[in-house]
Amino acid sequence: MKKYIAFDIGASNGRAFVGEFDGQILTLSEVHRFENGYIKILDHYYWDILNIFNHVKSGLISAREKFGNNFSGIGVDSWGLDFGLFDKNGELLSNPYCYRDPQTEGVMEKVFEIIPKKEIFQVTGLQFMRINTLYQLVAMKSRNNPNLTTADKFLMIPDIINYWITGRMACEYTNTSNTQLIDASKREWAFTLMDRLDLPTNIFPEIINPGNIFEMMQKTICDEVGISNLPVIGTATADTAAAVAAAPYEDQGSCYLSSGTWGLFGVLENAPVLTNKVMQYNFGNEGGVFNTIRLLKNITNFWLIQECRRIWENEGQPFSWGDLINAAAKESPFIAFIDPDAEDFLLPAHMPKAIQSYCAKTNQQVPQSIGEICRVCFDSLVFKYRYTLDMLEDILGRRPNLLQIIGGGSRNEYLCQLAANACNIPITSGPIEATITGNIIMQMIALGDVNSIAEGKLVINKSFPIKRFEPQHINDWDSHYNDFLRVTSLKRINPHISNSYR
Repeated sequence: MKKYIAFDIGASNGRAFVGEFDGQILTLSEVHRFENGYIKILDHYYWDILNIFNHVKSGLISAREKFGNNFSGIGVDSWGLDFGLFDKNGELLSNPYCYRDPQTEGVMEKVFEIIPKKEIFQVTGLQFMRINTLYQLVAMKSRNNPNLTTADKFLMIPDIINYWITGRMACEYTNTSNTQLIDASKREWAFTLMDRLDLPTNIFPEIINPGNIFEMMQKTICDEVGISNLPVIGTATADTAAAVAAAPYEDQGSCYLSSGTWGLFGVLENAPVLTNKVMQYNFGNEGGVFNTIRLLKNITNFWLIQECRRIWENEGQPFSWGDLINAAAKESPFIAFIDPDAEDFLLPAHMPKAIQSYCAKTNQQVPQSIGEICRVCFDSLVFKYRYTLDMLEDILGRRPNLLQIIGGGSRNEYLCQLAANACNIPITSGPIEATITGNIIMQMIALGDVNSIAEGKLVINKSFPIKRFEPQHINDWDSHYNDFLRVTSLKRINPHISNSYR
């Protein structure tokens, strides 16, 4: 029985799992979980990276205590965009900023005055979001942040963890590809762009590809956690790349939604798609495993409900996810609509009030109860999925015939059915632990325990339940989609393509 340790560190929580593979079936066991979140200090938001690393060590100890000491490898993935800076002695200069930090307000527009937007896109192929790593660095530069001058190395969040485990400083490709610092065609640092923005280019380390052995654990870590020396695998360290690697079907006609705090909606391509429509619709080309490109768009996803839930708990009303889903399901549909990606919801002080305020200023019924607020969020989310699907169809010249929802959001069967209704497309859900599964599959490939990603997907289909949802009540959803577009001021997209599910 082969055993692997996988860490998935997300913006809201981190988990450690042990995967056991008997040659046919992969089984997963959670051994450690911890809460994560940004911390506000004065006017800025940071990640407590030292606490995160301490939990990684706790996860290693828990894995040993529950499964012994005979592991094949370790892999770490995390959210993207954020990074740490290290001095010439290899010491961290400060806690990493959170991508929601207000320092990037207005920075994109200043960058476009130096380098035209289209030129940046033609090099990086990435969607434009003020939270991108590029704009974080430019913000630090404009504020004369001394850490940027002192820095000797730049590492993304999972690269920091890998460095502290192994002693090797390098950046894994899939996570760097969403920074807007990478040449999408050459798959290397876009130093020419950095020079024009007067960013230091000497701090960026080598880029390694996923699916290889990164380095062995350091003896000091092995001794501290009581684990024998193991290879640390350069898995797909971008959590979405790992999740997409675990999407159960390779059908070129399908698309995917990696569903968590963010929703990453897209398709796999063999090369970057750098057309005007990709830039117009603000899609991005991010690195996938084995020379694939994840052509995708970010959607503000469960962040809306997560923040509502946090606020309600702080106000003395704790709810489980099941409570909120049940409350929403009892309400009438189409009460009101919001654009989940509106600036109003990036970092509001009080998410429920922000949702109510949006509905009021757009002359809609204002949701009052917890169930009504959640129903507005769910209806709006699935209509945003449909809008993104329409854009994707217009880019590709074909409409995907299946949407694979993977990750934690796939366990929300209520939302999966709403999505099938709103998008008028069949949906599959699962695996639930897609990111952990993809992380481990990439470890297995690196170690020669499976031969290819296609073989890995066969293992996934044997190991995990995959559910299917067919569209229902199509006419009702179609009629209210126009209301969603009107309220959110989103322009209707009408790709002239016939499809049996349109």
